[in-house]
Amino acid sequence: METLEALGHQIQSVQDLGSVVKTMKSLAAVNIRHYEEAVRALRDFNRSLELALQVVIQNAPDVLAASSSDSSGRLAAVFLGSDQGMCGQFNTRIVSHAMERLRNVPSDAHPPLVLAIGIRAAAEIKASGYRVTESLSLPSSVAEITHRVQELLPVISQWREQREVHRVWLFHHRPLSGASYEANFEQVIPLNDDWLRSLRTRPWPTRVLPTFTMDWQMLLSSLVRQYLFAAFYRASAESLAAENAARLASMQATENNIEERLDELNSQYHRRRQNAITEELLDVTAGFEVLNS
Repeated sequence: METLEALGHQIQSVQDLGSVVKTMKSLAAVNIRHYEEAVRALRDFNRSLELALQVVIQNAPDVLAASSSDSSGRLAAVFLGSDQGMCGQFNTRIVSHAMERLRNVPSDAHPPLVLAIGIRAAAEIKASGYRVTESLSLPSSVAEITHRVQELLPVISQWREQREVHRVWLFHHRPLSGASYEANFEQVIPLNDDWLRSLRTRPWPTRVLPTFTMDWQMLLSSLVRQYLFAAFYRASAESLAAENAARLASMQATENNIEERLDELNSQYHRRRQNAITEELLDVTAGFEVLNS
C-alpha cells in the first residue's frame, strides 16, 4: 500500500506533466495560426502568377502543346510528413493515402522516385516497402519553409533532366476546422491541362491586356519554376499546420487522461488521509481509555 507521501509525489508529477501538455497545446495552437497566415499570404502571389501565365498562354498559341500532360516517363512522389512525434497517425495516414494511388502505377514502369520531407515520414515509407531516394528535414518555422523549398526544387529539376521524370505527385495533409486535418494529393508536374485551357479563355480583369517581348519559352519556364515554388511552399505550410492540429488533438486526449488520473490519485490520497486520521483518533481514544481504566 502506497504511503501518503508517495501519493503526494505522484500527484505532483502528474500535475507537472499536465503543465507541460498545456504549454504544448498553446504552442501548437499558435503554430497553426502562423502557418495558416503563411498560406493566406501566398494567395496574392498565386493570383499574380496566374495572371502572368494567362498573358503568356493568350499571346503564345504553342504554350498548351508544349505544356500538355505526358503520362509516360518516370514518376516522382514527394511526401510531406513530420520530424517529431506526438501527432498520432499523422505519418501513417499520409503514407497509406499515397500507397492507394501508387498501386495504380503500371507494374512494368520504373518504380517511382521518392522524396520524403520529415524523418518519421521516411521511416513510414520504408516500412511500406518503398525505397526513399532522397530525404530532407522538415522546416521548423515559417521562415525556414522558403529555404527548404529551395533545397527541394533542384532535386526535382535534376530528376527531370537526368532520370526522365515527367510526373511529380505531391502528398501532404492540409488542416480543416479545429484540430482536424485530411490527406491531400495533387499532381504538380505536368501542369493541369484543363486549368491551362481555362486561362486561355478567361476574360482579362482590366481593359488593357499586358504583353511581353522576351522569348515565350524562357518566360514560361520561369513562370513554371515560380509555380512549383508556390505549390511546394503552400503544401509545406499546410502540412505543418495540419501536423500541429494533429498534435493539438493528441495533447487534448493526453490532457483528458491526465485529468482522469489526477482525479483518481486525489481520491486515493483523500481516502488514505482520512483513514490515517481515523486510525490516529482510534489510537488516541484507546490510549485515553487505558489511562482511565
